[in-house]
Amino acid sequence: MVKRVKTAVFPVAGLGTRFLPATKAMPKEMLTVVDRPLIQYAVDEAKEAGITHFVFVTGRNKGVIEDHFDRQFELETTLETRGKLKALEELRQDLPSAGRTSFTRQQEPLGLGHAVWCARDIVGDEPFALLLPDMLFKGRRGVLKQMIEAYETTGGNVIAVEEVPHQEVSSYGVVGRGAGTDGGFAITEMVEKPKPQDAPSNLIISGRYILQPEIFSLLADQPRGAGGEIQLTDAMQTLMKSQPFAGVKYDGQSFDCGSKVGFLAANVAYALDRDDIAEDFLAALSKLGLIDGMKVAAE
Repeated sequence: MVKRVKTAVFPVAGLGTRFLPATKAMPKEMLTVVDRPLIQYAVDEAKEAGITHFVFVTGRNKGVIEDHFDRQFELETTLETRGKLKALEELRQDLPSAGRTSFTRQQEPLGLGHAVWCARDIVGDEPFALLLPDMLFKGRRGVLKQMIEAYETTGGNVIAVEEVPHQEVSSYGVVGRGAGTDGGFAITEMVEKPKPQDAPSNLIISGRYILQPEIFSLLADQPRGAGGEIQLTDAMQTLMKSQPFAGVKYDGQSFDCGSKVGFLAANVAYALDRDDIAEDFLAALSKLGLIDGMKVAAE
């Protein structure tokens, strides 16, 4: 019987330099897709999957993330007084339950592996989910929920993957595919940014993980890798020698909101999916001469 995954870790200490000057004073994780911050989408995905403890690995100037997941009594009182009860209820639903959030600091920008390691004492000796808020997924079911369903069968470690054109694999971590279905197959190897001719597949790691706690001891002794940072992939490659890894080719569409193009594409896709603004948004796009292209994209 596998241990239930109850905790999710969100690395939110990055500087967001690709979005300067917007992120000079505001965390990149608080950039909004339509009207919800990126970090809220990630937390919503975790809640849908049954996560009950939310761990944020923060850095300097990230206090607004902690404030976002707290109650704001003046705002709530104002909304109640003005009769805006629907907006008030939505704000309350977005909040994790009291005592279900934890915050820890990554004092130095030493990479994703180091950020995960910083959560070790909070997570403890339990499996956990890892969600990179830069990656936004749109689909009928959340990616983490699909992964949890696979994990309940496979146990071990689980990674979400997606297909990309083979010529693009050199920009990503790539996995080798073994036996199993799209809903849970054995991962035979992991290669970071391989040349297309050397890649084991065109399945890339997509920013969602379920990991066993043994990863922490490996990260503690992990030498710095590419870019002088502690790389999570390096530690996972070591962990593969003693524990199984499964891949889930998820059902849904991904948006890399760490890039400007991906962020803008996500805003368009989510706006077109909103009953309250889609029609007006299409009208605005029509004035720009883009309506035909948007209709095709929406379909």
